[in-house]
Amino acid sequence: MRAQSPGGPVGERTNPWVVVAAALVGCVAVVVTAVLQILGWGVDQLLLASGLDRALWLWPTVVLVTVLAVGVPALLLALLPRAASVRATGRVWLAGLLAAGALGLLRLVPPVHHEAYLIALGATAALLTVLVGRLLGRAGRPRVGTSPAVTLLAVAAGLALLLPWAWLGAPGGLLETVLAALAAAAVGALAGALLDARFWGCFEVGEPPRPARLVLVGGLVAGVTLLLLGAGVGQSGAQLPLLLSLPPAAFTLAALHAAAHRTGRSGRAPTRWLVGLAVAGPLAFTDPEEVTLLLAGTRDVPFWVLAAAVAGLAVAVLLALAYGVLLARPAAPRPSRRVAALTAVVLLVGVGAVAVGPGQAGLHGERLLVVLREQADLTGLPGGTGRAGRDARATEVYRRLVATAERTQADLRRDLDRLRRAHTPYYLVNAVEVDGGPVLRAWLSRRPEVDRVLVSQRLRPLPAPAGTARGTEPAPTGVPWNLRMIRADRVWSELGVTGAGVTVGSSDSGVDGRHPALADGFRGGGDSWYDPWDATVRPTDQSGHGTHTLGSAVGRGGVGVAPGADWVGCVNLDRNLGNPAYYLDCLQFMLAPFPTGGDPFTAGRPDRAPDILTNSWGCPPVEGCDPAALRPATAALAAAGILVVAAAGNTGPYCGSVDDPPAPYPDVLTVGAIDERRRVTSFSARGPAAGGATKPDLMAPGAGVLSAMPGGGYATLDGTSMATPQVAGVVALMWSANPTLVGDLPRTRAILRDTATRVGVAEASAQTCGGTANITGAGLVDAYAAVRAAGP
Repeated sequence: MRAQSPGGPVGERTNPWVVVAAALVGCVAVVVTAVLQILGWGVDQLLLASGLDRALWLWPTVVLVTVLAVGVPALLLALLPRAASVRATGRVWLAGLLAAGALGLLRLVPPVHHEAYLIALGATAALLTVLVGRLLGRAGRPRVGTSPAVTLLAVAAGLALLLPWAWLGAPGGLLETVLAALAAAAVGALAGALLDARFWGCFEVGEPPRPARLVLVGGLVAGVTLLLLGAGVGQSGAQLPLLLSLPPAAFTLAALHAAAHRTGRSGRAPTRWLVGLAVAGPLAFTDPEEVTLLLAGTRDVPFWVLAAAVAGLAVAVLLALAYGVLLARPAAPRPSRRVAALTAVVLLVGVGAVAVGPGQAGLHGERLLVVLREQADLTGLPGGTGRAGRDARATEVYRRLVATAERTQADLRRDLDRLRRAHTPYYLVNAVEVDGGPVLRAWLSRRPEVDRVLVSQRLRPLPAPAGTARGTEPAPTGVPWNLRMIRADRVWSELGVTGAGVTVGSSDSGVDGRHPALADGFRGGGDSWYDPWDATVRPTDQSGHGTHTLGSAVGRGGVGVAPGADWVGCVNLDRNLGNPAYYLDCLQFMLAPFPTGGDPFTAGRPDRAPDILTNSWGCPPVEGCDPAALRPATAALAAAGILVVAAAGNTGPYCGSVDDPPAPYPDVLTVGAIDERRRVTSFSARGPAAGGATKPDLMAPGAGVLSAMPGGGYATLDGTSMATPQVAGVVALMWSANPTLVGDLPRTRAILRDTATRVGVAEASAQTCGGTANITGAGLVDAYAAVRAAGP
């Protein structure tokens, strides 16, 4: 007969007030940890949505506050009470908290370098496993092997927790997935060091031990420990699902330990397997950069992550109940190794079947954009304006760009072919996009012809389409306020100019080509639509953003500034995100359109290039761009006589917030937004741009703008995205009235600037920003004055 349990004497009596204190500390730990983790992620998202840099102080601050708020009472529990079980509770909570703090500091690694983060996570968790053993006084103790049946049941439970992620998530690249599995295994080992047999022994009272105390009390203590540990695992956002699924999994671990106790073999393996597999779900099947509010408007990644987290919580609760009833009862038989093995195998097969069936089979890692040092020399181009002059310049620009890319990329592309790395060459920026991770990136960065290597972000697929946005408002019955404010209606009625003979190019989420406001304006032919995302053959749009913006530029029926202009379209956004390569795909297409399936290098037709490009997007660092990523592209388009109009961004009212390419570039016409009271909106981004350049250039209505939406409806939206196409439409009116202005970008910009009217700045958002021009630009675009000044 055993005289004493590892945690203290059998039948140990505990002061009830100490128990109450321990319960309060546990509640504080849960609330403080959960709230701070959610707040930390929320601040990250606020900074991202505001266009501000990552706050390096954020997660160290969260760690420090959590350690102080939870660590002090946990330390008191570990030192003061007489009851060994309460002291053990304080020690394990303190150890779990410190381990989570060390892991949480790894969030200083930028999310774009996810592989590096996973390496650091695995290595740190492995080191902490050793340190935790020493801290809790368990180093050097003989290891006890666990019953194989109990271990197999733990594996089965872990696979059940992994199942929702295999169904609703999607893996990254091969290296990323392997590193996620290794990091999860290391975290599982750390959990095993925290919750080993000695820990569970502190809650075994009586002989045989009462399972209710072991499962309920031990499970609660272990649940708090796993919540603390889970708070430190994963980049910002990826840890949140673990706060739901890991705590109830602790009761399953308690039931497994009760079953192991009856076999006389209780070790760390069950905890390692169950926690490791549970952690592998969000680490391997979720890209932390996609757990973002930027994708929360539809059933996108945040929705499915929440669904997987809730499903994981439900599975964890069901497992706790089932294992508690089947394994922890005093009269429960010893687990059958055969039954346990069969259960684990069935679940393993189930996870595999779900992953390759209803799940998102395959690997979906990031790609690399390799930017070469040499860019094409575009000096000494042919002169002349008007259509013929513009076409001659565009043709020569295209020829030089392609020639430079083919000459300088030859060796690199040959080596990539030899390595069997899929790649896509570009000429508008002399660059190559290639499949690869950190190792390939390091090799590419050392090549003499390479300037730098960017990460070209790729969205992971969804288990179901995000759905198509629809408009709920009717078509306008009169001229909307925004068109009246810029006097576009007077251009139509008094000057008889509607934009006929001019083509506007839209690079955005797509276009509903069947919308009544847009169907008749589509230029047609095989070289007027390009979709590098989904290879659609006719204009389509799911998010509605592209349909709305293009409608404001050339839409008929009273929504567009230049309803007589033609349009061509390209898809560079999918689910509200893009990457440098997809942005280049569309900009290349706009310089030299090519037929469906054609090679941009050989089948491009610069004489078919649109005259004006409306671009209501920006490429922030989260998508892979650096400040100069698209600079050669806009310079080449300007050299070809194609006017690039771009949104300033919705990151105001901060000064210097015009910072995401292409808005800061000097050869881009950058547009901010005003409201119906002719005041700059609070969200409109401000200058100065990098290097002190004055931005934005012009303002246009961007609050409450009515335009087309997929499916034939209409909607009112806000943003500099809505303002930008109106300026593109004004230029279309100018060039339609005077075709000799086509391609004459300096004169066009001068007319727009000289005819703009003053706008106001709301007192609440008034900032100097180096001068009023960095808030309002030249002022509000005036279509009527600009067209009259353009002459014929």
